[in-house]
Amino acid sequence: MVKLRLKRMGKKGRPFYRIVAADSRSPRDGRIIEEIGTYNPIAKENQVTLDKECAMKWLNNGAKPSDTVRSILSKEGVMKSFHEAKMGK
Repeated sequence: MVKLRLKRMGKKGRPFYRIVAADSRSPRDGRIIEEIGTYNPIAKENQVTLDKECAMKWLNNGAKPSDTVRSILSKEGVMKSFHEAKMGK
């Protein structure tokens, strides 16, 4: 099963995350399938860069987002468009 989750980068005390599509059996910082975006929780406004088309592609193919990634996708409006597209089918 493919999951959309965070991969931790950065140094100790200064986390920086990549939003990735990875096999659910792989370790947190292990092998990934594709990088979708980045998340910086240290920045004043929690900087997020996201490839929305790529995120939609993975959601449409059945990838399950982690709780944190689901929250990020909701704030960026991806989950809303995903549910609207799903209801339109």
